[in-house]
Amino acid sequence: MIELLLLTAIAVFVGWRLYTTLGSDAGPPEGRSRDQKPAVGNKPATQPRENPAGLRPAFTGPAASGLEAIHSADPSFNPKEFLSGARSAYEMLVKAFADGDRATLGQWLDTDVYETWDAAIAEREKTGAEAPQLLRLKQSEIDAADLDARGTARVTVRFQSELGIGDMTRTSEELWTFMRDTSSDDPNWLLDDVDTP
Repeated sequence: MIELLLLTAIAVFVGWRLYTTLGSDAGPPEGRSRDQKPAVGNKPATQPRENPAGLRPAFTGPAASGLEAIHSADPSFNPKEFLSGARSAYEMLVKAFADGDRATLGQWLDTDVYETWDAAIAEREKTGAEAPQLLRLKQSEIDAADLDARGTARVTVRFQSELGIGDMTRTSEELWTFMRDTSSDDPNWLLDDVDTP
């Protein structure tokens, strides 16, 4: 009997504590419906974040000093956003190469890279060889970065991917170097060099 009374007292105490802590649900706050969603700010996604303290991002890894130099010349440079754009560029340019789309390649390749790729496309068209198709982009990471005395930034990205040529599948690892004049209003980067590790 004592145990039963003790358990009842504990249950009443716990219930009272829950009620005082959480309160009772008297419905939604005045003037709002239950299904109303929180207001979403209408600031454009591209609006730069405020940095009242003048803090600088911290760069790490083997390319840290080069990334720091590029950011100093162009404070809008963001390595994460750059890498995301580089991945998109890789996918687009590999497809353009496979399709023989010289117009697209001409917009995004430096002269020497374009001439090399154009010759490869011409040879493929002549022999009827199958073009490599991008099956999967497995990994991408910034491998190196630098800023020369003229203000030209170069960032090298290591891409690992799976390419399909006919019934064959092979793993590809390449170093793509993108370049941009940091004093230019044009935010686009050109593919300046393609190499293998």
